[in-house]
Amino acid sequence: MKPIAAALAVATCNMVAMRSSRVLLSLFALDLGTPVSVIGLLVASISIVPLFLSLYAGRLSDRLGIRPPMVAGAAGVAAAMTVPYFMPDLTGLFLSAFLLGTSNIFFSLSMQHWIGLLGNSPAERTRNFGNYSVAVSVGSFVGPIVAGFGIDHVGHARAYLICMLFPLIGFLGIVFGVRNQPGPQSHEGTTGTGKAMDLLRIRDLRRILITGGVLLTGIDLFEFYMPVYSRGIGLSASVIGIIVGMYSVAAFAVRSAIPVLVRWKSEEQLLTRCLAFGTLCYLLLPFLENPWMLGAIAASLGLCMGCGQPLTMSIIYNRSPAGRAGEALGLRLTSNNLTHSGVPMIFGGLGAAIGVAPVFWVIAVMLGAGAWYSGTGRK
Repeated sequence: MKPIAAALAVATCNMVAMRSSRVLLSLFALDLGTPVSVIGLLVASISIVPLFLSLYAGRLSDRLGIRPPMVAGAAGVAAAMTVPYFMPDLTGLFLSAFLLGTSNIFFSLSMQHWIGLLGNSPAERTRNFGNYSVAVSVGSFVGPIVAGFGIDHVGHARAYLICMLFPLIGFLGIVFGVRNQPGPQSHEGTTGTGKAMDLLRIRDLRRILITGGVLLTGIDLFEFYMPVYSRGIGLSASVIGIIVGMYSVAAFAVRSAIPVLVRWKSEEQLLTRCLAFGTLCYLLLPFLENPWMLGAIAASLGLCMGCGQPLTMSIIYNRSPAGRAGEALGLRLTSNNLTHSGVPMIFGGLGAAIGVAPVFWVIAVMLGAGAWYSGTGRK
């Protein structure tokens, strides 16, 4: 199997676990009678430890290569998915979330670094990151559906075990099929040094980190609030899983077209349009209760948000200093995990105070501000 194909297959397996865990966490917690504000804390706990480890994990992949942290990360993700089966209570869910987030940060950074190393030019890396995002979309589509049907047929705890099989397959694929590669970027050939704050002084990197965090807020709150909102209007777990999966179907489609889209508009221009379109989708969402319409709005969000993620990865990798690609990607994930940990807690409390539907309008305002900043920052 070619290296890029192996990378994409392993990434898909891991993403099934990560996306299914979001649905499983929210619905299992609701089944246990957990308040929405506590569910926000539960979802945020996935990103609390990675918030402090992202830069370290990025530097580790720069210095040691991709394989050691990727093996450890994949094993940890698989182990995390078994915890709720043996501890089917809120404590087990929190423990699973902590272990899941900690393990995934090492896996994800090494995987993204590997994807970048497999490209020898900016255009080739953009294509690779686009293909990587397609693989992520496949995993994101499969994960919620497997979780939803698993809950309906075998219960929450056993559904975790079913979803655990995917990262286990990915772990075995890494152990037996992935060779290590040196940390420094092969396309630059040098190892960079310096402080993380030096990266933030690069204007383009700083702008992409901020707009990427806003984009991720829209994605996180869709994954967090769509199951809660859908459950509140009486939809079953299977239907909720399909609605969430529609996001990934659309993301899969648009990510396949990224090489064509970047010939039409620059990566930065496309990112601005993604944020603007996401604003419109969130403005409309609270007015919808029909499952078909919710599926349509989820697909629309998948088109804009799904396109934005690979664009931010590609821009950051291509514009990182020589030999510091892993660290730059780690800084991106630090920003992302700050969003992952802070947003669910803040918006969980906000949802408890004002209701779920108005929160979607707050998200729309944030995305609109991000679109404005992204557009004016290029002038």
